Amino acid sequence: MDIIEILKEDYQRFPENQTYSIYAQDVYFQDPLNKFRGVERYKLMIKFIKTCFLNTKMDVHDIEQQGDIIKTEWTLSWNTPLPWKPRISIPGWSELRLNDDNLIASHVDYWKCSPLDVLKQHFFPLNS
Repeated sequence: MDIIEILKEDYQRFPENQTYSIYAQDVYFQDPLNKFRGVERYKLMIKFIKTCFLNTKMDVHDIEQQGDIIKTEWTLSWNTPLPWKPRISIPGWSELRLNDDNLIASHVDYWKCSPLDVLKQHFFPLNS
């Protein structure tokens, strides 16, 4: 199966049953809150999302590949398990770089909002 198709399916069921075999063992991951290496550490981050967030949804708006770079545009949303269960939304994009074995060697997420904006959503809901 094509890596783009695998990513589309993974995004649809995120954070459940992710395909970790498409990542290099020493994959580099970065987002505005994390920076680390290794697929095992990546699995732990996904497990944290699965365990601590409610109704997690990853909406993919675009996914395209140019050479060894795959770019995805998405919105990640969830309910935080606070008594008022605020709905949090992070629009962003990922740049995935493939190695010579066609495995993801680098996964860097960019947010179109600041971590402070995300924190504020817990107390001042977005108008939707």
